[in-house]
Amino acid sequence: MNKQITVGAIAMMTIITLATVGTTVILTLQPAVAQLRSVWPGEINIIRALKEVPIAISGDDIYIAWSNNKTGNDEVMFRTSNDAGANFTDKINLSNSTNTESQNVELAADGDNVIITWWERNQTADEPVAIISSDGGTTFGPLLKLATNGTIGEAAGEG
Repeated sequence: MNKQITVGAIAMMTIITLATVGTTVILTLQPAVAQLRSVWPGEINIIRALKEVPIAISGDDIYIAWSNNKTGNDEVMFRTSNDAGANFTDKINLSNSTNTESQNVELAADGDNVIITWWERNQTADEPVAIISSDGGTTFGPLLKLATNGTIGEAAGEG
């Protein structure tokens, strides 16, 4: 059995979800992981590499976030374009969490307001967090722990 998967084959196995919220268009790419597993059952790395990559578009601004495991644990990475994709900023690590896996990234945008959410997971915790930018992703406020009762506060130290 030929196990070579081309870019075209991966594109054909991708489900594209397009949603409109006001003037913001949210595009999510979801690979057909079950199909990949049937073709390449022993290769977990290719499946991890094809995780969801949420994209939000607001006017000429494009926002992209994803999980990356180059540091030994999953970290949330972010890039933005303010010229309809002609150029992108350097990637930035939004989670910076050495004791947890930062996974299941989602994002939304409206004008210059960008909110990114994900789960911080380890052996003792499974906690949703968020981070917000009001300047088109140039800077972000503190990491917010969403599961905290009462007023949502800043995360103390690493998630």
